[in-house]
Amino acid sequence: MTIKPGAIRFNTDSMKLEIFRGSANYEGTASMAGIGTLAAGQWEEIQATSPDVQTGGTRGILAGGYDDPAKHDDMDYINVETTGNAIDFGNLAASAFYGAGFGSRTHGFLAGNSPASNTIQRWVVASTGNAEDYSDLANTREYQPAGMSNSTRGVIAGGNRNDIEYITMSSTATGVTFGDLASGSIRYSNGSGSSTRGIIAVAYVASPAAAVNTVEYITISTQGDSSDFGDLSTDDGDGPFTCSNSVRTVRGGGGFNAGTVTIDYATIATLGNYTDFGDLTQSRYSAEGVASPTRGVFAGGATHPNYYDTIDYVQIMTTGNAIDFGDLANTDRNYLSGASNGHGGL
Repeated sequence: MTIKPGAIRFNTDSMKLEIFRGSANYEGTASMAGIGTLAAGQWEEIQATSPDVQTGGTRGILAGGYDDPAKHDDMDYINVETTGNAIDFGNLAASAFYGAGFGSRTHGFLAGNSPASNTIQRWVVASTGNAEDYSDLANTREYQPAGMSNSTRGVIAGGNRNDIEYITMSSTATGVTFGDLASGSIRYSNGSGSSTRGIIAVAYVASPAAAVNTVEYITISTQGDSSDFGDLSTDDGDGPFTCSNSVRTVRGGGGFNAGTVTIDYATIATLGNYTDFGDLTQSRYSAEGVASPTRGVFAGGATHPNYYDTIDYVQIMTTGNAIDFGDLANTDRNYLSGASNGHGGL
């Protein structure tokens, strides 16, 4: 097969765009910035950075949470691409735990609460300050609904319910019905995904009550019922925490009481069971995950009766054990809600 000079391909091993060096030198043009001068006879990686990274995409917000008997309104933030302790961000409009977190490039959201609530809170990711009471869900939700989003739409699934709804994040309009969950009524779950597909890691079904390892998926931009994706490597029962870039979703921890150190992952665009990734720095359940395009961070969590301020991280496109990142700025706590402006849905 003849490859013409200037041909471009996507290398699925390196996850990079490449251009073919033809039979003669090829000078990059203004419309192909970052290519430079190419010699003959091989593929050359195109040196460029994502506009998402250039405009942000590295901040994670960790909001609310619980340590018996207190429900918290604390908000912490981190730069996902660095390491160090979290910094105080502000306060929620109302204390919350067991809520769904999700975000756009500019705003973070927390939907639901315990006891059951239909409140949606919102904050500006790039600044610091308090959250506002923004809008309402169509239904009250509790016990950790799964939250996921692309750049315009936030989706909330379960939360002691068997249905899914969505909001347009730029609008204060009430949530709209999306569809139903394949597993029925679920609790203690977590969401992640790419710009096209939302992934729901189901930890517990309400009827009949049982810990499960089920994963479901939706197409975010449409409406309809969720479908089976595959299985986690363990039955969680309570509080798996997830994060994603545009290619992979990564799940950490979960399980009742003693928690687990398990980290596993799946490729979002395919279907199938999760694969072992490595271990957390500390066994725990009900932490929360945030992400940049390259790194996933897990924060907080618990092993009964202890609560933690632990933050650790992984490089999403590799495998291996998590590495210490730092500590939360505010109280040791679990059942936080997380939002980041560089997650896989963006």
